Order: sequence, then structure tokens, then C-alpha cells
Amino acid sequence: MSRTRTAMLAALALVAGASGTAFASVPAAEAGLSAVPCTVDYKVQNQWDTGFTTAVTVTNNGAAKSSWSVKWAYAGNQTVTSGWNAKFSQSGTAVTVANESYNGTLGTGGSVSFGFNASYSGTNALPTAFTLDGVTCNVDDGGGGGGGGGGGTGSRVDNPYAGAKVYVNPEWSAKAAAEPGGSRVSDQPTGVWLDRIAAIEGVGGGMGLRDHLDAALAQKGSGEEVVQLVVYDLPGRDCAALASNGELGPTEIGRYKTEFIDPIAAILADPKYAALRIVTTIEIDSLPNLVTNTGSRATATPQCDTMLANGNYVKGVGYALAELGAIPNVYNYLDAGHHGWIGWDDNFAPSATLFKQAATSEGATVDDVAGFITNTANYSALKENNFTINDSVNGTSVRQSKWVDWNRYVDEQSFAQAFRSQLVSAGFNANIGMLIDTSRNGWGGTARPTGPGAQTSVDTYIDGGRYDRRIHVGNWCNQSGAGLGERPQAGPASGIDAYVWMKPPGESDGSSSAIPNDEGKGFDRMCDPTYTGNARNGNSMSGALPNAPLSGHWFSAQFQQLMQNAYPPLS
Repeated sequence: MSRTRTAMLAALALVAGASGTAFASVPAAEAGLSAVPCTVDYKVQNQWDTGFTTAVTVTNNGAAKSSWSVKWAYAGNQTVTSGWNAKFSQSGTAVTVANESYNGTLGTGGSVSFGFNASYSGTNALPTAFTLDGVTCNVDDGGGGGGGGGGGTGSRVDNPYAGAKVYVNPEWSAKAAAEPGGSRVSDQPTGVWLDRIAAIEGVGGGMGLRDHLDAALAQKGSGEEVVQLVVYDLPGRDCAALASNGELGPTEIGRYKTEFIDPIAAILADPKYAALRIVTTIEIDSLPNLVTNTGSRATATPQCDTMLANGNYVKGVGYALAELGAIPNVYNYLDAGHHGWIGWDDNFAPSATLFKQAATSEGATVDDVAGFITNTANYSALKENNFTINDSVNGTSVRQSKWVDWNRYVDEQSFAQAFRSQLVSAGFNANIGMLIDTSRNGWGGTARPTGPGAQTSVDTYIDGGRYDRRIHVGNWCNQSGAGLGERPQAGPASGIDAYVWMKPPGESDGSSSAIPNDEGKGFDRMCDPTYTGNARNGNSMSGALPNAPLSGHWFSAQFQQLMQNAYPPLS
């Protein structure tokens, strides 16, 4: 049912259901005003038996403001449980919403949007009156349906990639196409990295989040479209590395929430983008670091010990999952490292337990997790076909080889499928799916083995047959010899939602030498080709390419290498 009416504010009495809207615009003459002082658009985007998600837009037609406060009251037992892009408080039925530090300015004719989740029972009637700084705003019922539960827009599908196109980032595509031979892959979809607060609006004149979402709508046409975002700006980010350190200090969890996650959530919740399937990769490398690089381990760092002690990785991930997971068309995939990181017995189950802790903190639940992603921005081979973990040579298990080093997994796909089962055992939903980043794990070219190695020893057997040509499985920076992997595709294997190129090929992992910058990025010796290693890579050479720029910057030599060594090969 849909209905529209215009009336004096005092006469408004609105009731709406799962897709209800209260919207404003009472004509000035009818309202007895020289101008409408403010209008409110209150839209219930999704509703179920015990709760609902609402987006609110307030337009100020009065004098410009440097701060603002919006108030309304409910007729029933609705209770706000979480919100974004504003500060929420509630006393009884009365709700007060105040600006955050970053969105207090509200000019004449300007608008501000925020959203929230709430619980209820019985009938979810729309509020009938709103005020902006004590001045009554005008409201009209823009549509509706009767009160009650169920339904709503934006219901999620099991696998967002199934039957959908995936967004091609025009900025990356242009860089790829400008490279000799780059047009062969420039139409591939890649992730959009939100790696600092400024990236939300766009850095250096580049595209911001809304620009990408608008471009995705233009690409969408009449079919389904997935947009892939990397949400990556935790306090004390990447505590075991320097090349990708972030802008927020270890204790700045408040800024992470209010200046990074809340603005992202507000944009993603805009009804304009409700037709997109938005996949978010949540905070790569963070939680695995708390398992492997803390305490008495040889790989521990003081920075990771700090982040374990203050809990801000867990809190930040939980908050991101809760706020973004509340948006019906957002699919959160939590980063799960890779097989060469948490594939060992000491790391495997503890990682799943820690992920469950994070996914049930700060208001998040396991329902906010659509799945997990492995190998993000890494190089682990998708499948090693020349040996298995069950092989032995002269009675010695391959697990004892220097390369495997007692790991239970030798490639990403077997690890991702096994870890998915472990995550379900730890309490995640049985329908979670896995993503595998295949952007740089092809390992083709002339160095790709065509069969097993010599059975002289387990080491000759493994080293002669492995596709992954890194010096050590712990090497991660701009690896020499790497190639593009499987092209992005949906549902390639059991339990795998998609192969993705979340890391845009051609973007550096870190600089080969120290480069002064204003991006908060340090110099990590693992990106220096002359570095002889540390405990995390078995004191091996780094295997990094020379002359690399800062992380995230375009690295032409790497892109050319990736194309040359692509597997499957490029035509």
C-alpha cells in the first residue's frame, strides 16, 4: 500500500511498516510560515520481527549551524541499539541525535544523514514530530504499508558474487591500460582501498567512496553489481610491519569509530546505493598478528603486544562489523591471513577463536559476517599440484621439509576450505563463504615446475615441484617472480564464494628504501632486496623487487612482471 498526504504538522499521525517513510515538505502558506525551517526524511530501510534499520536525512532551511541536535519521540517501545554518523541517546521514548565532530557544520539548505538500528515489539509506528535545535520540522508520509514485522528491502543473498558483475575501478583500469600489454587485464575488477580517513572523500583529487559507488551504479545496468571495498585503518595498524603502518596511533579507537567507520557506514547506508551488493574486506592482517606476533613467540613485536593488551584491534573490528553489517546490502568478509601464517596447529584453532571474539564484540554478532578472505595482498599459491601434505620421501613426511616446516597446508585453497570448517566449529554460521585473493599468486612463466621435484630428499622434492617460488613462505613484499593468478570468478570451488583481485595488481607493497611521506608509511626492511631477514621469515633473504615506491603507489616494473608470469597465461 502507498499513500501520500500534506497537512499541518499538528495533524500528522503517521504509521508505517517495513519500508515506511516520514518525509517533509509542508507548503509554507499552509503551515503559516514564511519558510519551512527544516525537513526530515525518516526511512525504515529494513525491518524484521524484533528490530529495524533506519536512515534519516535532515535538511536545514534556516541559519547556518556549527552544531546541531535532532529530537523525536516514539509511540511504542522502540529502542535505538546502535547508530552511525551521529551521537545517539535515548530516555524513555525520547531520542536525541547530535552531530559528530566532523559533521557539525550544517549550512542553509544543507543536509546531513545518519542511520541507526533499533529493537521493538508489536507495531513499529513512525515518529510524528521532529525538531532541529528545538525548532519543529515538517513531516509528510511518503509511503507506507501497515505496521508489523518481516520483509523490508535489501535482503542478502547467500553468495553476493553469484550472478553478478563486479565493479571495475576506473582509476586502476586506466593505470593498467596505460602499461604495454595492460589492456589484456584492465577490465578486471579490483578492490577499492579505504586505507585512511581522507580516502573516504578522495585523495589528491582522486575518486572518493561516493564517486566509486556512483560509478558502480553506472556500470550496473539492469543486472546485479558487486563493489569490493577494503576497510583498512585500525589504530596501530599492521603492528608487525612498517611499510603499511597507518595514520592512527594505538589508542585512537575513538577516531577510528567516529572519523572512519561512521562516515563509511553513513555513505553505504544511503538508499541511493541499496541496489548494489557491497563487499567489505575488514582490516587485513590485524587479528592474525595478535595470534602469531605476541607474547613469548620469537616473532613477537612490542607493537603487537600493545595492541593485544589494549584490545583495540578486537574492538575496532567488532565495531566495523556491527556498523557495516547493519546495512542490508553490505557483506562483511573478515581477513583470515593465509596458509603460510595461520596454517600451523598452534595458530589454526586459536585464530578462529579470536575471530569469534572480535565478531561478537562492540555490538557485532556472527550474523554480521558473510565470510572470510584469505591471501589478501599475498602470494601463496592457489593450488600446489605436484605434491600434497600427505606425501613422504624415503619415509620422511613433507611436513618436515624446510618449505612446509610442519604446516598442515601447502596451498591457499585447501587451507581456506579447512579453515572455513574450523570457523563454523568456532560458532560462525554454516553458510559462510570464503574469498581467495588471486591477484598475485599465479607463479607462471618459465620458472613454473612441470612436475614433482627429485625424490632425493623431502627438500629436493618440495623445492623442485612447488609453484610458489618465494625464498620463504613468510616473504610478503613485492616478491620477485610473482605472476597474476586465476582471474576473478564466482563460486569456483566448494565453500569458496569467489576468487578476487582484492589487491590491485601493480600497487606496491612498500618502498625498497626509506621515502619521506605524509601517509604514515614507514620503511620495512622486508621490502629491501638486500635484507637478510628476521625470525618471521626464517632469517632468509627478502626476495623483494628493487626500486619499489611507497605502498599503494603504482609500480610499473611489478605490473609488467605479474603479466609476464601470469598463470593461467595471458593471451
